Amino acid sequence: MGIIGWIVLGLLAGGIAKFLLPGRDPGGFIITTLIGVAGAFVGGWLSAKFLHRPIANHFFDLATWGAAITGSLVLLIAYRILFGNSRD
Repeated sequence: MGIIGWIVLGLLAGGIAKFLLPGRDPGGFIITTLIGVAGAFVGGWLSAKFLHRPIANHFFDLATWGAAITGSLVLLIAYRILFGNSRD
């Protein structure tokens, strides 16, 4: 799966993470989707590095999606903790 595939996966994972964790985000929609892309990369890397789960070569791998969504959720929660009061 190429870089474009990871970006698309990250955008979708960010949307799913936002759906699973509703509420106001400090940065809005654009920052949330960028966090989703970063979360997909981080989740995929951590999955390959520490869980010894190789990165799939195809887009529709359940473990890759799980790692991307989990990475997006973790980054979104961390972002809300660090910058949560900026839109009050």
